[in-house]
Amino acid sequence: MNDLAQLLQSAQAEFAQASTPADLENAKARFLGKSGQVTELMKGLAALPVEEKKTRGAEINQLKQGIEAALNARRQALADAELEKQLKAEALDVTLPGRQRGTGGLHPITRAMERIEAIFGSMGFDVADGPEIETDWFSFSSLNNPENHPARSMQDTFYVDMKDEGGRWFNLRPHTSPMQIRYAQAHAKRYAGQDTMPEIRVIAPGRTYRVDSDATHSPMFHQVEGLWVGENISFKDLKSVYLNFITAFFETDALQLRFRPSYFPFTEPSAEIDIMFETGPLKGRWLEVSGAGQVHPQVIRNMGLDPERYIGFAFGSGIDRLAMLRYGVNDLRLFFEGDLRFLSQFK
Repeated sequence: MNDLAQLLQSAQAEFAQASTPADLENAKARFLGKSGQVTELMKGLAALPVEEKKTRGAEINQLKQGIEAALNARRQALADAELEKQLKAEALDVTLPGRQRGTGGLHPITRAMERIEAIFGSMGFDVADGPEIETDWFSFSSLNNPENHPARSMQDTFYVDMKDEGGRWFNLRPHTSPMQIRYAQAHAKRYAGQDTMPEIRVIAPGRTYRVDSDATHSPMFHQVEGLWVGENISFKDLKSVYLNFITAFFETDALQLRFRPSYFPFTEPSAEIDIMFETGPLKGRWLEVSGAGQVHPQVIRNMGLDPERYIGFAFGSGIDRLAMLRYGVNDLRLFFEGDLRFLSQFK
């Protein structure tokens, strides 16, 4: 028994000195391996008498269990030490402020567009949307633009490398007016043959494209156009609708509205709409916000309607410009640069 007790102590001492799992496995092999000391003792049992073999075998088994217990204890101690080392290396300072994941928000142009849709929706206007790649007819001819109109030139309009059935180039729409024509045509077709037709009331907000870029212009910009056509729609209705819209959009009655005579091929008579704020940093300055007018008879015909019976008005406003005035932004390019320091103000 003394030799077995010494062997157990020797194993415990070697296991305790092992500083890595590899060292521990090497020490294990010296005691429990194929040629280990405990294995050799087991092999020596064959030469003993039967009675002595039983006693000696039980003692050796007890020794083996003691060595395995010491081995497992040292394995666990080494694993715990490694874990502690990792935890210290990856320690977190729980006194630091927590890190929060930021929440997104609507872009100011999107906010302005949704506000415009809600205001006109409250006045009974539908919202129309359509293709951004348009035909020459919908972009120009249907709107009474002559063949030599400057807007058709390559300097003002983006063209696409495709042609329509008439051999004319498709274009990136320079305004959302094509949706007025598309909507009105569908409306006229829906009520064709009936004695009365409900009035056409629609706005067309969306992206538009022109060759222009500076602090107040962008090659891609946003526009909203409105159309109201019926049997007895006048400039009085245009003024009333636009004044109600502009006061609701800016949330103030402290502004004035004026119409200046102008020219557009798709309206006759035509006017520019200006506003002037009576308070705030823009107090006293007239600012152009829209082009408008009575829809030209030829455009009414292109809608599929009789200009002798139907009349109406149309207007077009830059959503980006309205957003600049509402939020006090002096450079249009800020809306499109993606600077979170700027955009985070509108959450």
